Amino acid sequence: MAPLLLVAGGGLAAALTQSFSIPWHTVDGGGGTSTGGVYSVTGTLGQPDANTMSSGPYTLVGGFWSVIAAVQTPGAPYLTVFLTANNTVVVSWPLAGAEGWVLQATNALSSVAVPWPLIPPPYQTNGPNLQFLELAPAGNKFYRLHKP
Repeated sequence: MAPLLLVAGGGLAAALTQSFSIPWHTVDGGGGTSTGGVYSVTGTLGQPDANTMSSGPYTLVGGFWSVIAAVQTPGAPYLTVFLTANNTVVVSWPLAGAEGWVLQATNALSSVAVPWPLIPPPYQTNGPNLQFLELAPAGNKFYRLHKP
């Protein structure tokens, strides 16, 4: 009976010394490439499996439900856009640091270059802010500050 106990005990010791690992897997599908100007991003649809990567003014968020968001241009004033109760769009930015920046707008964003016509100054001053007001358009409208 003693040899049987040694075999059973030896098997337990071998089980306790085995290495343990959890294989890393993802379930992905679809995907594609997005390009704009000189930049290109290739990705696949799937659950989050990568950390956020950033360098300089660029940030890439990996994963299934990534958010597409505007990236603030370093040194540019923060632009605020809101709709009033009387259907007026108010585009506003701080007066401090706004020297040399002009407002531009476009009706569409695309992976190819689109024109951004100038909304010429002078802009209204409202306390510490500059602002531009217009009736809300029927479709999309995108605004940005540009320093020529």
